[in-house]
Amino acid sequence: MDSSTATSAHNPRVRATYRFQFHEGFRLADALALVPYLAELGISHIYASPLTKARPHSAHGYDVCDYRELNPDLGTEDDLERLIAALREHNMGLVLDIVPNHMGTGADNPWWWDVLTHGRRSVFAGHFDIDWDSPDPRTRGKVVLPVLGGRYSRLLADKAIRLQLEPEGASLQYGEHRFPVSPAHPLGEDEAREINSNPAALDQLIQQQNYRLLFWKRGDSELNYRRFFGISSLAATRVEDEQVFADSHALVKRWVDRGWLDGLRVDHIDGLRLPGDYLGRLRRLAPNAWIVVEKILEPGESLPANWPIAGTTGYDFLNQVNGILVNAENADAFTDFYAEFAGERSDYREVAHEKKRDVLNRVFSAEISRVTAILTRITDREWRWREFSRDELRGAIIELAACFPVYRVYVADTMPRNGGDRARVDEAVNAARANRADLPAEIFEMLRDILSGKAAGGREAEFAARFQQLTGPAMAKGVEDTAFYCYNRYISLNEVGGNPGEFGVPVESFHRFCANQARSWPESMLASSTHDTKRGEDCRARLNVLSEIPGEWTEAVRRWAEMNKRFRRNPFPDRNAEYHFYQTLVGAWPVSTGRAVAYMEKAAREAKQFTDWVEPNAVYEKALRDFVTSILADGRFVADLENFVATIATAGFVNSLAQTLIKLTAPGAPDTYQGSELWNFNLVDPDNRRAVDFEVCRRLIEEVKSMSAEEAWRRRDNGAAKLWLLRKVLQYRRDHPRLLDRSQPYTGLSAQGLRCAHVVAFQRGEDAVTITPRLPFELQNNWGDTTLDMPGEQWRNVLTGESVDGPRVELGKVLNKFPVAWLIREEASR
Repeated sequence: MDSSTATSAHNPRVRATYRFQFHEGFRLADALALVPYLAELGISHIYASPLTKARPHSAHGYDVCDYRELNPDLGTEDDLERLIAALREHNMGLVLDIVPNHMGTGADNPWWWDVLTHGRRSVFAGHFDIDWDSPDPRTRGKVVLPVLGGRYSRLLADKAIRLQLEPEGASLQYGEHRFPVSPAHPLGEDEAREINSNPAALDQLIQQQNYRLLFWKRGDSELNYRRFFGISSLAATRVEDEQVFADSHALVKRWVDRGWLDGLRVDHIDGLRLPGDYLGRLRRLAPNAWIVVEKILEPGESLPANWPIAGTTGYDFLNQVNGILVNAENADAFTDFYAEFAGERSDYREVAHEKKRDVLNRVFSAEISRVTAILTRITDREWRWREFSRDELRGAIIELAACFPVYRVYVADTMPRNGGDRARVDEAVNAARANRADLPAEIFEMLRDILSGKAAGGREAEFAARFQQLTGPAMAKGVEDTAFYCYNRYISLNEVGGNPGEFGVPVESFHRFCANQARSWPESMLASSTHDTKRGEDCRARLNVLSEIPGEWTEAVRRWAEMNKRFRRNPFPDRNAEYHFYQTLVGAWPVSTGRAVAYMEKAAREAKQFTDWVEPNAVYEKALRDFVTSILADGRFVADLENFVATIATAGFVNSLAQTLIKLTAPGAPDTYQGSELWNFNLVDPDNRRAVDFEVCRRLIEEVKSMSAEEAWRRRDNGAAKLWLLRKVLQYRRDHPRLLDRSQPYTGLSAQGLRCAHVVAFQRGEDAVTITPRLPFELQNNWGDTTLDMPGEQWRNVLTGESVDGPRVELGKVLNKFPVAWLIREEASR
């Protein structure tokens, strides 16, 4: 193909993205066919999941096995070039998700295979973060591979591990796994047969290799390489090394140099040793690219101002906009009922701290041992600290990591430090010292000095860097993947980057957040659903209606529990899980029994209270499956559930449209996760990565072209209202690019009148005003005397086409035909 069509200079502003999850069932050619549809929707850029070569049949692409190649499961470079050319024809572009933190292990990864073949002599030995100098003599100089399904000795005796000769060399075969045999041990066919017939001889050969095979359950305690969270099959890379950076970004650089990429999304930025330094290199590699990072900002945390990027992937925005749709006045009612029904009285902060400490002890034992060994070497050389025992140091590290209020700080980074880092270190140290008064206070003061940069030195810097790479996984696994499934007071708030302990967000706080975004990060991504969210955006929107009706909700739950008590096999399932399930059903209904069972099994294992991934409790899980299956087969319960959902469905749709319009007009670049242009009632992955029926989407967009606002709202049940709104606003933004560009400030507006608390309104620049309702169930579209003062006389509602006279606007009139409104000055709309 002639590359001239794709390599011409192209750097359109990223105005609105659409996320595709690529895999062998959805390839580049499939995306190509959808370009006209996305153009009609008003999208400016496809936002692609990783395209570099992943493991065969990967469903997500984050298990990269070769950074140098396009994933053949997705197509060829010709396919990619055709996609780029089609995007250019429609004045669109491509944003690519990249994965610098880790690679998938196994025989499909040539770098990993070379390391297993040659050990620390491999040219790629420094590409992975491996501790070659383990204190365990059985592991020293080897890579620990926790892949065995049982005890090594038993598998050897059962001949489950076999030596085989291949043209490219000898290897060991265990199930689906293959491991290289070092070329230092040449083997003939006769010798191979003899070894396979003699477990002792096979063991002798295995012990001579550059790796150590272990039972998979021992990985958490004995692994000697850094990994992605608790996943041993994803080995962390040392991208801070210049050669590793160059090797792992070679294909991306080639595509950038060709002009194929307009933007980059960086996965798990906090996993890197030096995130700021990395982003500086990435910016030099792609000087004109729109770059956003997957950075989870905890409440009150800011993105480091010196990072050379456009912003985050939008979890901060997601939780802000979700929070304003929750009625904070009813927090006590939900807290009290949760304690009554589920017997859960713990403060959320206590739950989160307990679960972080638990995963640090159980899941990250190997990582804790590694940083403890570094700290021990530091204390051994200082007379003031030499008396601290290894157990004391280990306990202090665990407690300090559990007390960290954010994913990480950046004190070891080469770029200027975030001003809040020292305060967060102090906060964590003070809390840890109070919690572990049994440990010498001097240990925590020593840790304070090291993590704030006061105690300088090579080992101190190494400890600080590795500790910072530990706190993020502890937060992710302890909070988002454990506490969020244990603390079920109100699961709409249990979202990535959220704080379930805070029941809602004041509208004034939301306005302050958006005003700051307009000043500091005006081109950040705005998300409402992603491939990692715990539930779809419209599921949350419907659940948020419950915050308005605690009485009706608690009455329904009591009624359902009485109906379904015959299906419980006491004490299983527990009432906490039962309460979680009722909320899930209301949010996601209709949901099939298969989806419900799969979700609840995952939720129970993530909660780790009665079962988990490592030691599944067959009795509990059977009771849970039987409970879910039985109640969904019970016609009386299902009818009652459907009646309840029907009473809140319309209010849920209003919430959905409100958050959609806010996302489309707030400061930043709105993203639409695949399929979310219609109602998205998905649950956590893999449920939210199911195939999208794009034929339905394409057929419906043809229908909404000619719809009025009233008709779109009448046809809300099939998602027409949401698709109509997206197309209307995104096309208008495309045709009026200056209207909401990065220069336009944000001003929150306040309504007057009886229903003023039910309004979220803001102005962008001089010419655009967004108006949406909140808490719609109580409102019932009865605005009464509620008005909004507008900064001007003549406006036009883009959604209805109606003229609106200012400066005082009656909300009952503006929101009469469609639940939300977007007003543009008459002179600006021409």
